[in-house]
Amino acid sequence: MELRRLGRSGVVVSPICFGTMLFGNPVREPEAEQLVNQAIDQGINFIDTASSYEGYDRIPGSRGGVAEEYLGRILKGRREKVVLLTKIGNALGPGPHDKGGSKIHLQRELEKSLKRLQTDCIDILMLHWPDTDVPFEESLRTLDLFVKQGKIRYFGVSNFLAWQMCELLWLSDRYGLERPIACEPPYSILRREIEISEISFCRKFGIGIACYQVLQGGWLSGKYRKTEAASSGRLAEKPGWLQPLPDAIWPRLEALAQLAEELGAGLAEYAIAWVLRHPEISSAILGVRSATNLASAVKASELKIPAAHQEKIEELFPLAMDLRWTFSTRKIRVWQ
Repeated sequence: MELRRLGRSGVVVSPICFGTMLFGNPVREPEAEQLVNQAIDQGINFIDTASSYEGYDRIPGSRGGVAEEYLGRILKGRREKVVLLTKIGNALGPGPHDKGGSKIHLQRELEKSLKRLQTDCIDILMLHWPDTDVPFEESLRTLDLFVKQGKIRYFGVSNFLAWQMCELLWLSDRYGLERPIACEPPYSILRREIEISEISFCRKFGIGIACYQVLQGGWLSGKYRKTEAASSGRLAEKPGWLQPLPDAIWPRLEALAQLAEELGAGLAEYAIAWVLRHPEISSAILGVRSATNLASAVKASELKIPAAHQEKIEELFPLAMDLRWTFSTRKIRVWQ
């Protein structure tokens, strides 16, 4: 698998990032161990997790930690083979310091993550969401301290807008602090708003992008049809985790699937390859839950979409149209 540099940092990652949000329920530890080992053997060196991940059992304020605990046991003897990224900041209890970007929360949760992951240093630590109640300077100084203490190597941000990343960079330059090297935004054919500002911002300032919701929660997986009830996948198991798909999008998805078929690919592979077409996108985070998903992701990383297809995709899913869809608001936090 051809590796990519994460922005202008020294970190080199696989174009497919193994996502662990479903570890716990429905992906139990034996299946998780098998999948992680298979992914590493197939060249995937990038793993994404978070202090709050526990699969479908996740509700606002639940204790989380399940995915990190799994990884701590699974990666014994293979830790050096992966770039390990975890995120902190989601609510893990009812208290005022059980969430957010305060020094108290970040220090407390980093220690817990290190213990669960059974490592003395996390490669990349992410702020899971911007905390507008805490000065960015406080969060940034805390992250800078973690780097100096050797507890993390790099840090980044998830779900931050361009202007928020700009403030972090300004603070870093003003006070001589470590800078964020990466960001995690949602990005898919159905949700393109980062093309308005975030992609160009990250290109200019050398911030690597590892995007999530590449398959838009499953709508771009090829599993679902408007006229058929879902028999498997997230829509059948946890429908509340998916935002409704506008009726006007179904015929467009069918047209997209036909384009994928022309290349001998499935819709999911096509959607992943479309995201990875951007040189600014270092990696696509995918919640792998089966060997079939894994094989599809690996195939997608090698798929090239021709220019003629790109033009058709622009006609089917223009950026201007995306702004009117329900996917375009970042205030919706389905699983938090």
